[in-house]
Amino acid sequence: MKQLITLTFFLLTLTAFAQKPCEYSANVTDSIGTYKITNEYLMSEKNFGGSFSYVFFSLAQTDGLPTLNLQLIQKSKDFIKANCFDKNSKVFLQLQNGKIVTLMHIEQENCGTLIRDKGFDNRVNTGIFVFMKDSYDELKKSPVNIMRIKYLTTTEDYIVKSELTSEMNGKVYKPDTYFIENIRCVE
Repeated sequence: MKQLITLTFFLLTLTAFAQKPCEYSANVTDSIGTYKITNEYLMSEKNFGGSFSYVFFSLAQTDGLPTLNLQLIQKSKDFIKANCFDKNSKVFLQLQNGKIVTLMHIEQENCGTLIRDKGFDNRVNTGIFVFMKDSYDELKKSPVNIMRIKYLTTTEDYIVKSELTSEMNGKVYKPDTYFIENIRCVE
C-alpha cells in the first residue's frame, strides 16, 4: 500500500511540474538558416472610451539569435498618434526581484500601418528587440511587474498583470510569467 501511495504521489508531482510543449507559428530550417517564432501572446489590453490598445509578444530565434517581437495594435474612432520605433527604442522590464532587463530595438525605423475599417482607425506596429547578454537569464527566474516601452517621441508604462482575462477573445493569459514559461522555446 505504501508503494502505491508513493507511486501516486510521484506521478502527481511529475505532472504538476511538467512544462507545456512549445508552440510555434513558424519553425523553418533550410539552406539559408533556421527561424522559429512562438505564437503571439497578449501582454496588455486597454479598453477605454471606445479606444482599444493591445500589446502582443512573441519570441523568435534566427540562426541562434533570440529576439522579442512586440506588436502594438490600436483601434479608435478618434485620431491615433503614431508611436514609432527607431534605433533608440527600448523595452524595459522590471522584475519582481527588483532587477531591470533592457531590450534594444534593431536599427530599423517603423511607425506602423494605419488601416481604416468600418469607421475605426487601426494602427499596427511591430518592433524587433534583442536581449542584452547579461540580462537574458534573469527573465527565466523572476516574473515581470512593469513594462516600459520607449518609442521615438514618447514612453509608455504598462502594469504587467499576473492574470489577464481578455475582453477581446475571453482567453485567460498570465503575462507576468511569459518569459519564465516561454524563453526556453528560443534557446
